[in-house]
Amino acid sequence: MRAFLARLQKNPPKKLDQLTVKVEQEVWQEVNCMTCANCCKSMTPTYKLKDMQRISAHLGMTVREFKNKWLYQEKGTGYWLNRRNPCQFLEPETNMCSIYEVRPVDCAGFPHFSRKKMVEFMHVHKQNVEFCPATYRMVEKMMEKFKATVHSK
Repeated sequence: MRAFLARLQKNPPKKLDQLTVKVEQEVWQEVNCMTCANCCKSMTPTYKLKDMQRISAHLGMTVREFKNKWLYQEKGTGYWLNRRNPCQFLEPETNMCSIYEVRPVDCAGFPHFSRKKMVEFMHVHKQNVEFCPATYRMVEKMMEKFKATVHSK
């Protein structure tokens, strides 16, 4: 699957973005994130300042208190990430997010299918295919569609 995504990245077909939108709609009819929550169990979002401000206000904390309690700053990148996995806001018995309405933008956009230029997010899909059943299914469907296109020519 990663090799397929690498080929798409190097030589993107003309209607890749339109096809991605169509495939995404199909995937969300088949996949329910609530049965999985692998993203929350095995990955961490990148917290932007606006995320930290929104979430800390929701929790009745200062941004500094929020960072000190839950986050660390990655050396080299400066990104703010969760101190632990699974995410501290995941409710494991329900796979629900306890701060869903104010969750980080990175979480809200996951698995990042609906980007204007899919080719610019191939590196993200290459990573997510290992953790996310929706990404796996999206790549699987893309492979099927491109195989059908090649055979119909």
